[in-house]
Amino acid sequence: MAKVGYIGLGIMGAAMARNMMKAGHELVVHNRSQAIVKELVSEGATAASTPKEVAEQVEFVCTNLPDSPDVEKVVLGENGIIEGAHDGLVFIDNSTIKPETARKLAEKLSEVGVAALDAPVSGGDVGARNGTLTIMVGGPEDAFKKAEPLFEATGKAWVLVGDSGAGQIAKVCNQIIVGAQMASLAEALITAQKAGVDPSRVVEAIKGGAAQMWTLDVKPPRLFAGNREPGFKAYMQHKDLGIVLDTAKTYGIPLPVTAVITQLYTAMLEQGNRELDNSAIISVYESMVNMQLEEPLKDK
Repeated sequence: MAKVGYIGLGIMGAAMARNMMKAGHELVVHNRSQAIVKELVSEGATAASTPKEVAEQVEFVCTNLPDSPDVEKVVLGENGIIEGAHDGLVFIDNSTIKPETARKLAEKLSEVGVAALDAPVSGGDVGARNGTLTIMVGGPEDAFKKAEPLFEATGKAWVLVGDSGAGQIAKVCNQIIVGAQMASLAEALITAQKAGVDPSRVVEAIKGGAAQMWTLDVKPPRLFAGNREPGFKAYMQHKDLGIVLDTAKTYGIPLPVTAVITQLYTAMLEQGNRELDNSAIISVYESMVNMQLEEPLKDK
């Protein structure tokens, strides 16, 4: 079993760190908010005061942070991971960041002998808790193979997509589809209800056919129960769609559907719903049609 550092213990990071401990790996953790650090320490982890201190003690150091500048600061900033670099260290970034940032970090870390894997994940809070995430990886194959026991502890599928940055490109493609799924689910539920049909019965009718998708399996029960608490926060979905559009601009790719969906998420954030689940984009449609989605499972 490996000694692993984990930095960034939000909804996803904390669950992934726990699954690594359950698999028998020794964890050193660091986070800006200390409450979750104390929880994990009580479960067997060791706390570290800086990213540098984490890196100095471990074979693998993982990050799961909100955005590109956050990862850059933790890796390259004062008391950052790069200052704790040592032979054999592997850096694994589970954040969703710009592909160019992933490549920059890999290049900088390679100068001090650290192999870097960009390894964003998909599967939401449920996948993180259950250890069933999908992991998209970019970087050197030898580091990927070395890290596979960690992927096994946290995911159900992991693929080496290509060189540094390729994992983030795969996540861009993933988020194009996820954004479209969330918006189309909202449109379908509102259409059914506005047309006088029970949306929960519509979901039952269509989920076994060509419309079947993870979003249709997982999100409607939560929405029908009045639960819009985050598995994946709306402002993070909005941030990811910004990365999608930036990447599209870099490569000269028109993405008209994603551009519209990004505008819908912008409207959701302007409603004050940034902390809700990404499926709560239905609130934008509710405002447009002046109707609330029925919640037949609430309080059941």
